[in-house]
Amino acid sequence: MDSRDNDRTLESWLVRAYGRVQGVGYRDACVRHARVLGITGWVRNRMDDSVEAMLQGSSEQLADMCNWLRDGMPAAIVDKLDVTPLQPPFPRFDHFERLPTL
Repeated sequence: MDSRDNDRTLESWLVRAYGRVQGVGYRDACVRHARVLGITGWVRNRMDDSVEAMLQGSSEQLADMCNWLRDGMPAAIVDKLDVTPLQPPFPRFDHFERLPTL
């Protein structure tokens, strides 16, 4: 498989979670779960009390992560999850990290 084939299987989704997602350990749990799934990107709090995540991986990995973002964190209450697939070219990430609040 050459790098062009790999680029076709790599997807990037920008995700925003709304509800009670700050102050409950959501971002740290998100980092741990993304790393388990092999997803790269980042997660951060937004000033409007939402949490934003840039997710990069296969469509299956990203769908699994979105399911977890919606229902996997018992202390969080996710009222709404917005998912925006991004079109290439996009930056490539080599790990998953927690960023400062924006």
